[in-house]
Amino acid sequence: MNHSYASLTRREALYGLGAGLGTVALNSMLKAVEAGATTGVAHHPAKAKRCIFLMMEGGPSHIDTFDPKPDLAKYHLKKFKRSGDMESAMSSGDRYFVKSPFDFIKAGQSGADISTEWHHLKEMVDDICFYRGAQVDSVNHPTACYQLNTGNRFGGDPGIGAWVNYGLGTLNENLPGFVVLPRTSYPQGGAANWSNGFLPADFQGTPLRPTGSPILDLNPPQGVTRERQRKNLDLMSTLNKEHLGHRPERGELEARMNSYELAYRMQMEVPGILDFAGERKSTLEAYGIGDAKTEAFGRKCLLARRLVEQGVRFVQAYAGNWDSHDYIERAHGSLIRSVDKPIAALLGDLKERGMLDDTLVVWCGEFGRTPDNGMRGGVSYGRDHNPKAMTMWFAGGGTKAGHTIGATDEIGAEAVECLHHIRDVHVTLLHLLGLDDNKHTYYHAGRHKQLSQFGGQVISELLA
Repeated sequence: MNHSYASLTRREALYGLGAGLGTVALNSMLKAVEAGATTGVAHHPAKAKRCIFLMMEGGPSHIDTFDPKPDLAKYHLKKFKRSGDMESAMSSGDRYFVKSPFDFIKAGQSGADISTEWHHLKEMVDDICFYRGAQVDSVNHPTACYQLNTGNRFGGDPGIGAWVNYGLGTLNENLPGFVVLPRTSYPQGGAANWSNGFLPADFQGTPLRPTGSPILDLNPPQGVTRERQRKNLDLMSTLNKEHLGHRPERGELEARMNSYELAYRMQMEVPGILDFAGERKSTLEAYGIGDAKTEAFGRKCLLARRLVEQGVRFVQAYAGNWDSHDYIERAHGSLIRSVDKPIAALLGDLKERGMLDDTLVVWCGEFGRTPDNGMRGGVSYGRDHNPKAMTMWFAGGGTKAGHTIGATDEIGAEAVECLHHIRDVHVTLLHLLGLDDNKHTYYHAGRHKQLSQFGGQVISELLA
């Protein structure tokens, strides 16, 4: 039913005005994309144009990867009792100190500490900034994953990539601004780790399936031409716009309409990105594609490079499970081998293509691990969850290459130098991408919300 202007309510008039301005803004943004510009406006000059976030779900042990603790050898398997000072029941009762089963070396000109299990990444340490001062609040996987990915331990808030997508937009209108490359089983907490939260639905992460076709129904059914698809979409759009006109507050309908259009455009662009046939054989081998141990994450790392190369703003790739409570030598050794070669190849590939300077690469898990553990079956040992100490590292995007920042205590139980909460890591990440966390807000539920929740500070020691 049509409304005459005379019968419009004040609210309908305001919504109509907003819709008109929205159309003008959308057309302007699309023109900017065609001209090679971003659809958002940075608050200050950015060091990084895009981000690849390598998420080691489960909590990798800093003590067995990049933060050696030789003093633990003196206490290895020494029994002690703990009670009342940790959040988790698994950390109480009889405990045993656990030395690392791995040796460490000083690698590169920077002399970075790295476990000898990293056979390939050791060649790239001079391009990496290792950070040992981060802490989180939660000792449990789902809440820790939520805090790392959204800033909020209890879920419901936008993922980091959604905030970046909201602030800066995409560099390619034919692709999502935020793409997720999950494991076959989603991380604890599920898709809420990359949701749009309270932001408009357009900004949520788009997951690509790890097996089979990365996107279901990417190609139209047999016999359906592009012209027919276009006519169907135009008809659907006409009906949806009329429906939306009477319900202007239903933002999810507008987001669904936009997703249909994006899916249509993706049919032309995505197949070429997913097809590795044009890559050199040496490149595929460098990423470990063709080797059963490294194939899965190698494909994710190569796809991440291809996605950011084509204008995707934020890519998050998951690997795991690093939750090694038992047999840490076997478990962590296998996990390191599965990601070592692909990650080294990703950094080298970005560097060779001249992209590392303005691509921020982040490596981390949701927390670190303890220097002690409860004994399992009398023979196996591993490590428990540790929110007080974790190592993460950054490469490219304006970070301080060839440096190690921060420190943990002599047994790796707690960060003691350049100590910062994860919110400050989030603020720093946004800063490198040209966004000011205090200005990059969204009004929801009566207040202006931000990734850091209530503010934070840039970790200046990490900046080049």
